[in-house]
Amino acid sequence: MYKRIIDLRSRLLVYLTHHLALPVLRIIRKPQVFPYSKKQLLHFPPGTLGRDLVEMLEQNEFELLTHYAKHDMKHIILGYPTTDEGEVSLQAFMLGNRHLSFPVISTILYGIATMPEYWKAFYKAYRRGRKSATISHWQWFEIVHQPTHLLRQNLQNK
Repeated sequence: MYKRIIDLRSRLLVYLTHHLALPVLRIIRKPQVFPYSKKQLLHFPPGTLGRDLVEMLEQNEFELLTHYAKHDMKHIILGYPTTDEGEVSLQAFMLGNRHLSFPVISTILYGIATMPEYWKAFYKAYRRGRKSATISHWQWFEIVHQPTHLLRQNLQNK
């Protein structure tokens, strides 16, 4: 029974984010379209954010969503997996990093309401975001050429 609840919780999170929130946000925000294809990213040097992005997508059997690439790059830089816990932890980091938005608040509220076993992880991610350099001003489509390890180091340079 518990496993069923976890599965349902996961499917609901995917539905709310990918099938409900993303289409609405694309209309409201009109985000920039990611300028690279998977094929182009494969030609980036190993260790760069662009190359790490395409490798992460292939490893997880994900498609490159042109309006969602920035989010996927955050997973790579911050080191949060694309699991339920990782998704909410990433948003908790963003809240701690002083980024307030509908996706951040709604995902965290969903996580708090349905994932009590991860509350400590969410709080740890929030604290990490508070202590890290602000990333909201990063030019995500320009930093794809930079080494991922240097971008991670920049988080520590507050």
